[in-house]
Amino acid sequence: IHLDADCLDDAIMPAVDFRVPGGLSWDELSAALRIILATGKAVGLEVAIYNPRLDVDGSAGRGLADALAVALGPAAPA
Repeated sequence: IHLDADCLDDAIMPAVDFRVPGGLSWDELSAALRIILATGKAVGLEVAIYNPRLDVDGSAGRGLADALAVALGPAAPA
């Protein structure tokens, strides 16, 4: 799975070079990933485009990590 962080809405993901108004919410991202992962066909997951230099308070990175943890469920590291 290749996940570009710029698919997320501009209001929640400012830490990308190309911001998208009207992109996905955290819940929508987690739901989409859960559906994809439920197929059992995913062999890996990479996150691209997230730029920590643009994440002034770290909230975008925490949101991204939280959304991934929700999608991965019990398989997510604690």
